[in-house]
Amino acid sequence: MAQAKIDGPKACPKGLRHAFGARATVAGIPLHMLQRWMGHASMETTAIYATVLGPDQLHLSDQMWEAIEKPKNI
Repeated sequence: MAQAKIDGPKACPKGLRHAFGARATVAGIPLHMLQRWMGHASMETTAIYATVLGPDQLHLSDQMWEAIEKPKNI
């Protein structure tokens, strides 16, 4: 994680796995291929990635991660 400069809440296996699924969906990887790559038994599990992110949502997601990593004083 340190070499990849990944820190904060994303620096865990679940965070990396979710980021991979989300980015693959945004990149246009077909869901059946992503299902195979991620080892999901059910397409319903993989389909979650397709409903979560589009370009606007991806931008908002990036903002959320930045806010979590660098909280502002309220």
